[in-house]
Amino acid sequence: MFLQLKVLMKLNYIPALISLLSGGFLALSSAPAQAFSFTTNFDAGSNAPKGDIWLKSVSLQDGTVINDFALVESAKILYNDSYRGGNTGAASSEKGDNASGVKLEGATDSSIVASLGNLNLNNIIDTEDSGKFTVNLFFDSKVNRIFFWERGMNSKLAVQALDAKGNALGNLLTLNSKNWKYAGYDIDNTEINYAQRVGSLGITLAELGVSGSVSGIQLTSQPGFNGPDFKVAAESVPEPATLAGIGLIAGTLLLSRRRKDAEQA
Repeated sequence: MFLQLKVLMKLNYIPALISLLSGGFLALSSAPAQAFSFTTNFDAGSNAPKGDIWLKSVSLQDGTVINDFALVESAKILYNDSYRGGNTGAASSEKGDNASGVKLEGATDSSIVASLGNLNLNNIIDTEDSGKFTVNLFFDSKVNRIFFWERGMNSKLAVQALDAKGNALGNLLTLNSKNWKYAGYDIDNTEINYAQRVGSLGITLAELGVSGSVSGIQLTSQPGFNGPDFKVAAESVPEPATLAGIGLIAGTLLLSRRRKDAEQA
């Protein structure tokens, strides 16, 4: 009887175990949530689409306006197809015909920072159609929401979150060309002889399978991605020390106000 009871108890655990395992597999294999759309607020000037186009802010669908951006301050190329002339290689630093910035076939770590570490939307990383690269980008502050712009609105780009040491976090997310939304401006870069529409797409850390904030991202292009030509920036997240400082200032002002009110009373 005791043996039969033990067997039944073990059997009763099986459905729960199967359910737990199934949930785990679903969590691992389920597709990430859809990326979000946003409005790009910019100053194009009279030289667009060949000149400087400065990012001012982005507006989210709920009305939130973000203008405190974290920009790329360092880059590490893990792989980039070699440039051998013509339409060879993969990622290169590119700019508008009349825009300020850097142009360099066969991008380097420093040229990537020069292209992405500013608010000029006409400074981008250009990728040849069948090019392959993997590059780690680190921002000048912790970030959560990340904003992408892509010239042509016809390419894919794989993204994964990184910690401060460059370790991969969460899951790999591939931005799909069919989800790019027109950002409201066109650019004409030195490698093309006409203006192309620019698409935009935003992602949250939840879509990358992480929480809180991160220091950087790893971007990857494969031969089948049709050469992403992109710009990236992120929403800056204040460091804990900064938040503590703001809280201390607010507390001091409140205490001062109370003392003043008490003296007047």
